[in-house]
This record gives sequence, structure tokens and C-alpha cells, in this order.
Amino acid sequence: MGLDEMKKKKKNKKRNRLIFRSVILAIMLVAVVFAIVSNLQKDNTIYRAGDQAPDFKLQQINKNNELESIQLSDLEGKGVMLNFWGTWCKPCEAEMPYMEELYPEYKDKGIEIVAVSLDSTELVVDRFIDKYDLTFPVPHDKTGEIQDLYKVGPIPSTFFINPDGKIEEVVEGALTLEKLEGYFQDIVPK
Repeated sequence: MGLDEMKKKKKNKKRNRLIFRSVILAIMLVAVVFAIVSNLQKDNTIYRAGDQAPDFKLQQINKNNELESIQLSDLEGKGVMLNFWGTWCKPCEAEMPYMEELYPEYKDKGIEIVAVSLDSTELVVDRFIDKYDLTFPVPHDKTGEIQDLYKVGPIPSTFFINPDGKIEEVVEGALTLEKLEGYFQDIVPK
């Protein structure tokens, strides 16, 4: 093998390496651009106090097992306690009696409790409603769409919404009777 052939082989190897590296770089660049565009199109809004509460519509689970829809925008003019919970969650279970205890009094003052169940089946929710004799609306978020909309992480998570539809407070974790009553004072219609 002559010197010219060796130089030619070496030159071909370098060129092939350059082409390979360029292709890899181009693929990585396309992947990065795709990830950026995908994230820009996605709604990553995390709702906090002062934000307008996003509207939603869900089917409500009633005691007689008939489904009826509930839409947040229909409650405009009322204070709303929007609670995300599950039957398997012990802290959620602990706060339910407090919510039920305060509901009749504060419903008369213009506050609605909407307890969004994140359970997979309506049957377990229906049994839970019967067990605690819950009278406030319990809609079922079986697809997790509203949980995602509100970016709910740990449960229970509660959004206290004023009569104008703005979020007054976001609370992660179980509420005591005293804390619950305090937050209700902040969202009572004037």
C-alpha cells in the first residue's frame, strides 16, 4: 500500500467521521427544537392566589346515583371551596366531616363546596358519600383532566375562590374545622 493510498484512506475516515457527527448533531438539534415547541404549546400555568379560576364542567355523583353536571362558571357570585380528594386518602377522609358540618350554614351565606373526586370508579365514591352523608356537590374527575388543569399535586388540595371567580387561597393538605371556617370568611359574598 502506497503513501497516497494511506493518505486517501485517512482522509475518507475523517470525512466519514465528520458526516456522522454532523448527522448526530442535526438529530439532536431537531429533538431540542421539538421539545421546546411542545412545551410552548402546552399550558403549564400553575394557578395561585389572585388568578382567575379556570372554568370546568364535570358530572356530579348524587345520592340517588343520577348524574348531573356542575360547571364552575355557573357558581359565579358565590364563594367556592374547590376541593380535590380521593376515598383512599386518609387526610381527605378526615376533613370531610368538617366540610359537611359547615356546609348548611355557609351555603346559606353564599358559599358552595365542590369536592372533586379523583377516584377511578363511581361506586367507591357513592359508598363514601353514603358513609358520611355528604350533601354538597361531589363531581367525578374520572379522566384526571380537571386535576391536570389545576396542576393538583398532593391531595387533599383546596382552592378557595371568591365570588368574582378569583382564587383567594390554595391549600395543600387537610384542613381543620377552624382553618376551614377562616378561609370561608375570606370568600363569603359581601
